[in-house]
Amino acid sequence: MYEEAIMAVSTGAASGVLSYLLQGQTDSLRARISAVFRHAGNPEEETAALQVVDEHTAALVRGEITERVITETWTRLLAALLAAHPDARADIEELSATALTKTVNIGSQHNHGPGAFIGNDHYGAININTREER
Repeated sequence: MYEEAIMAVSTGAASGVLSYLLQGQTDSLRARISAVFRHAGNPEEETAALQVVDEHTAALVRGEITERVITETWTRLLAALLAAHPDARADIEELSATALTKTVNIGSQHNHGPGAFIGNDHYGAININTREER
């Protein structure tokens, strides 16, 4: 029963890791992973886990790794951590609970007057008038 609980928690957290990676939230993921492994008190494990984050991020961008491999890898890493440090369970569970989702804000912007406007798409040429040309 204890092993089943470890695998359930680890699998959920690994899915959260995958969610972070797929959404381009690598910096947020690095912060969460660092906190989880730092709580366990082993700096070498923290460094190794952060290296895996970087490797998975790069491999995912290049299309050299599957979502399944990422999930399986993180399930193993987190299960090992949880087995060695049962007190890290809450931190590991937070990984799955805090998987962020990107939002897109759709709106409109109306610009009036001369000059280039920042914050919206611009189609056509941009003319920059310097003080000498005015």
